[in-house]
Amino acid sequence: MTDKNMQNGLSMVELLVALALSSILILGVTQIYIDNKRSYSFQVSQGHNQENSRYAEYLISGWLNKAGYRRTPEQLVEDAFPALSASADCEAFARGAVVAAFKGSTGEKGLCFRYQPVNQTEQDCQGNTVKAVSGTRLNIPFMQSAKDEVVVSVLKFVPDNELHRGSLQCKNLTATTPAFVELIDGIADVHLEYALGEGDLFEKRIKETSPWVVTPPTALSGGLVRAVRYSVLLASAANRRDGDTAILDSWIDDVASTADKTRIENNDRRRIYQQVSSVISLRNMMP
Repeated sequence: MTDKNMQNGLSMVELLVALALSSILILGVTQIYIDNKRSYSFQVSQGHNQENSRYAEYLISGWLNKAGYRRTPEQLVEDAFPALSASADCEAFARGAVVAAFKGSTGEKGLCFRYQPVNQTEQDCQGNTVKAVSGTRLNIPFMQSAKDEVVVSVLKFVPDNELHRGSLQCKNLTATTPAFVELIDGIADVHLEYALGEGDLFEKRIKETSPWVVTPPTALSGGLVRAVRYSVLLASAANRRDGDTAILDSWIDDVASTADKTRIENNDRRRIYQQVSSVISLRNMMP
């Protein structure tokens, strides 16, 4: 016989057990979601760094390979590139030199280079056609140098306290309206070194002892730049990394100057980093 006064449903104990099991399941699912989101953010940031690193290497190598180009190989380098006085952006070019030191604001780094354009339809680093010369000299090989037959350009790194907003910029100093244009961002720091030759215009060997310097000489006696070694540190947006990173530690310990070390460490904020390095021999200045 059934007691009509008995109540059907969950007891308090059963309800508490169900809530406990549900909480465990919810916590597990939430943790999986957080881990997947963190992994996705890391992969996207690292992929962006890798893409930027390849593009930065492509840009720097591409423009440095132009340095010292002469439309007629038999033209002597000292005829193609006479001494050039310093400007607001560049230190003086020695006779025959195709790379010179950059003059920039505090924290900025870069280099100046020059070359002869193939023709007047060639584009400069600003994306414009090179400055047209008088007459049609650029349509035929020339044997003597003239100022407007040589393109002088500047590559510079502009830092930012938001490390992923640092940029590589370029300007054609011989353009009609020269202005810096941004080529790529996401760059936290840049380091440049130069390998010098023995000092003779016709001696194209790199010095056997201590060839690398951080500033190109402005006089021929210091030697001409024959190769450029560069390193680029790329950074993601903030809060993309858990724990330490060997790439940042290596850059801080081995590459960064005191000022750059302070700037990067103060603005790290758990970013993800990628480093790319290369040595470019100036093929137009080598045998």
